[in-house]
Amino acid sequence: MERANAPVEYLFSLLGSIRKESFGLHRMQRLMAELGHPERAAGIVHIAGTNGKGSTAAMIESGLRAAGCATGLYTSPHLSRINERFLLNGLPVSDAALAAAIEPVRRASERIVARHGRGVHPTFFESVSAVGLMLFEKAGSEYRIIETGLGGRLDASNVVRPELAVLTRVGCDHEQYLGRGLARIAAEKGAIVKPGCRAVIAPQEREAREVLIRCCADACVGATDVAKEWQVRDAKSEKGCWKFAAISGEKRIQIDLALAGQHQVENALTAAAALTALGIPSRSIETGIRSTIWPGRLEFAKRDPRVLLDAAHNPNGARALARFLDSEARGRKVTLIYGSSRDKPVDEIAGWMFPVADRVVLTRSRVQRSATPGALLQATGHHHARIETAPGIEAALRMAAADSGSDDWIVVTGSLFLVGEARELLG
Repeated sequence: MERANAPVEYLFSLLGSIRKESFGLHRMQRLMAELGHPERAAGIVHIAGTNGKGSTAAMIESGLRAAGCATGLYTSPHLSRINERFLLNGLPVSDAALAAAIEPVRRASERIVARHGRGVHPTFFESVSAVGLMLFEKAGSEYRIIETGLGGRLDASNVVRPELAVLTRVGCDHEQYLGRGLARIAAEKGAIVKPGCRAVIAPQEREAREVLIRCCADACVGATDVAKEWQVRDAKSEKGCWKFAAISGEKRIQIDLALAGQHQVENALTAAAALTALGIPSRSIETGIRSTIWPGRLEFAKRDPRVLLDAAHNPNGARALARFLDSEARGRKVTLIYGSSRDKPVDEIAGWMFPVADRVVLTRSRVQRSATPGALLQATGHHHARIETAPGIEAALRMAAADSGSDDWIVVTGSLFLVGEARELLG
């Protein structure tokens, strides 16, 4: 991960381990007041969910841009450079613009600490979220698409007042922070719905859907229930990318996905519903979704042998990757390079992914909270007969390439941080 200058170094100096007791909106609310309330801007689209929120956010942003709107997109984490978290009109912010936005956040934090003590200093994610809001404020973005980090209710981004709340598929992830079970997690995510906004709910498991519908009713918010109000027709795959018609009543939108994987059908349907709720014309929706790029998600980074990058970091993501490999890599030798953060259900994830590979190489990213290859081997070794370990991604890629032919696939997965490091190495 690049740390290019003093303002960026300041942000990274705030990094620490995730602690449940640090969650809450009080620090962020104080910081927003100190900065003049950039979170109160119009045109905010707030997105929460377990899977698909980044891809869905990218499609919504692209559709808005295709309609001629000035956009800001805030997502996390980044693959290689922190600038990637902040897109203005589809492009990462420049180093100069980023530094200029960090400075008022730093000064505001110092004033808060001077008045209230070190214990109320905004966290890394709170500070980064504030930087994004300041960047979009200065740029005058007409629409600001904000992705939650972890959860929703107590996520730093939940200080915004959205025009539209989008809830992608909810699954069981981060249960140590969000609570056990689908219903409790859905309640955390659904808390981004606020009176005065509109909501779009992606297809969900029954238990999660009921909770999300109730969150909207409690906030007196009208919701588009995608599973009930939109249909997929004439779906077909071409080299792993899906084409289909999205239909709601008399409206028909032709979706031609550039993003690979069947799971993107649901994300694109949700994005189309969200863009429709915002009044975007069908032609702009079609153009925007067709041109959406989202790095590190079923992305081919190299040929001969082919290297596929996919940040499948939870069970739902692992299932989606396994389905893709079973469909598109059938008859080819697959070497899976896997690394994970320590807080993930690696046994369940490995149970989905490892059986579709001919060989598994366990490794780790440079991020402090990544699990060691030895710990991964102990937790997942029973899922495959041929598992090796490598100290880092460079060694893992060398090991995989040494035993792969031109028709074989190497898949790097399990952690967005690991995927980012692989992407840097592969250029």
